[in-house]
Amino acid sequence: MAVYTEIDDDALIAFMGAYDLGEVLSCKGIAEGIENSNFLVTTTQGPFILTLYEKRVNIEDLPFFLGLMDHLAAHGVPCPVPIRTKAGETLRELSDRPAALISFLPGMWPKRPNVQHCRHVGEALALFHTAGENFQIKRENALGVSAWRATLDAGVQDVDNIKAGLFKKLTAHLDRLERSWPSDLPTGVIHADLFPDNVFFRQEHLSGVIDFYFACNDIYAYDIGICLNAWCFEPDLSFNATKARRLLQGYQSVRPLEDKEIQALPVLAEGAAMRFLLTRLYDWLNTPKDAFVTPKDPIEYLKKLEFHYHVKGPESYGLD
Repeated sequence: MAVYTEIDDDALIAFMGAYDLGEVLSCKGIAEGIENSNFLVTTTQGPFILTLYEKRVNIEDLPFFLGLMDHLAAHGVPCPVPIRTKAGETLRELSDRPAALISFLPGMWPKRPNVQHCRHVGEALALFHTAGENFQIKRENALGVSAWRATLDAGVQDVDNIKAGLFKKLTAHLDRLERSWPSDLPTGVIHADLFPDNVFFRQEHLSGVIDFYFACNDIYAYDIGICLNAWCFEPDLSFNATKARRLLQGYQSVRPLEDKEIQALPVLAEGAAMRFLLTRLYDWLNTPKDAFVTPKDPIEYLKKLEFHYHVKGPESYGLD
């Protein structure tokens, strides 16, 4: 989450008047994340999240995102839901941006995830996958393997300014990933961005999963690869196989993995590292200087990518 577009007070009050939520008491920008402008709006009926969708989000995808939240919540996934106006609308416009009001989930995201957090995240991810099986709207992964080449080439002039030789190194990794990417694994709706700041806990009880704006249809086990990168590396970037084992145990307690999914984990986790390395490179080079958000260091994901490249097999992730 972040803030790129400011909201006029009068415009906000007029916008909120379409809902049956009482008087607006406060509105505060949320300066985390990189995609949209987000605000915590408090009314006499409680807090809500107001999202203004910025230019990087395709407005045609918004029915997928908003509909998915409704669908998952109805199937037992702890997640926010879009708030409807008195006229039944969920998608509107504010400050010349598409906008939606979302329910607020209590809890805090874990700054230092432990093994119990990882176990619960694995369970929640598997629940997400199974709950989304009969969701009817489809969305291609715009940041999937087929898009990585163009993302890398878009920064060809500047990538080596971040680290000497980086463009050549990434090109070699990408050549191999494209050749080895699996095409016969189970697919469905994935979250595609289940980082710690998108999962809320109350003490060690998982209270909610948020931020569905990268959700799409892709390989389920690729989503696990994203979580291995996001949850199982320590601050010094050493890999914690115990956390990985607990995450995978949690996942398989809800949705057992097929053997071919397990065998594909190293390449999928490496591909997940490549995806976030490339988008972090893009953001590092293109985030406006006046945005209320600091782009994240892309080199962190180079180190993760190289870890997955060198693993001996799925046993490196704590599997027997």
